[in-house]
Amino acid sequence: MKITPKPKHLRTQAVRQTLFDAPTITEAVARLGFVQADPIRAPARAQDLILRQRVPGYRAGDLERRYPDLALDEEVLHVYGYMPASLVPLLHPRPAQLRIDKQHPKLGEAILAFVRANGLTSHRDLEQHFGGTRVRGYWGNQAKATTLVLDSLHYRGHVRVAHRRGNERFYVIAARQQGELPDDERLRQLVRLLVNLYAPVSKPTLQRLVAGLGWGAPGLDGRRTVVKRMIAAGELASAEVDGLAYYWPADAAVEPHEDGRVRFLAPFDPVVYDRERFEHLWGWPYRFEAYTPAAKRKWGYYALPLLWRDQVVGWANMSYKDDKLHAQLGFVERRPAGKDFKRALDNELARMTDFLSTHEGEGK
Repeated sequence: MKITPKPKHLRTQAVRQTLFDAPTITEAVARLGFVQADPIRAPARAQDLILRQRVPGYRAGDLERRYPDLALDEEVLHVYGYMPASLVPLLHPRPAQLRIDKQHPKLGEAILAFVRANGLTSHRDLEQHFGGTRVRGYWGNQAKATTLVLDSLHYRGHVRVAHRRGNERFYVIAARQQGELPDDERLRQLVRLLVNLYAPVSKPTLQRLVAGLGWGAPGLDGRRTVVKRMIAAGELASAEVDGLAYYWPADAAVEPHEDGRVRFLAPFDPVVYDRERFEHLWGWPYRFEAYTPAAKRKWGYYALPLLWRDQVVGWANMSYKDDKLHAQLGFVERRPAGKDFKRALDNELARMTDFLSTHEGEGK
């Protein structure tokens, strides 16, 4: 007999599925499978805010500082982020050429020769060496030809990001083997990765995630039917709750336990990424408003959802200036009463201060 889960069970699974303690950054990313990156720092970048909830003692910037020694790669899955280097072959092969390569057929080989000869290479290094010829970018903007060709070389697996300084990436030649798995197996493993990361994932979000693989792993046939096939094979489970369909790994085992912590979550944290699920399970339509005009913002420039036990009860906007954390809190209904919440909130504010104490954040 198939038992339909209740919303409270889905909340428990959503919170416990990816909120764990891992001893190292590498293990945390391996368990997640993917960590979304974002350049905005308010008060820290998304990747740091995600990892601080899973790696005890993590400080802002640790991923950037330790990245050269980690078995991780910056890559495109459904969005841009970090993933275990061992999973990158699932994304390849990608197209042999992009539009920019056809427009500048000799520039790619010249850039590869430069990187081979010089090692760590940034976009700025290439501009200084080859000049700053501008071309029409993919979004209709003006961009440097060297920047677009280097990005294409990265996307196509010829170079990899080996180091980062702030938002400046440094590349080396990639010593990576192309994937040898059949396309249907590559697709199955990529979908399993996404479902593991966002389970229980709502049907609309999973449809967008699988469609997004057309960017991360283009050319894979069967994306429209892969979920049905995985359910039929017993790899994924599904249920409809309050009219919304959800999917999760059939072998998922989430142990319910009371977590008394308050957590400030990144806007792209796996717990809150699925906006349809968020509104269904927590009853309010959180939105990321960094690109919304200030006058139209309801929650703030970079609002961090505030998780208390298994409920997202509000949000926080934060900055870190003059060695002090500045936090503005908002609540969906009212601030939770009682000493337990106050103690947990104070502890999370103290943890956030420690997390930010190695750099000065940017708030808007």
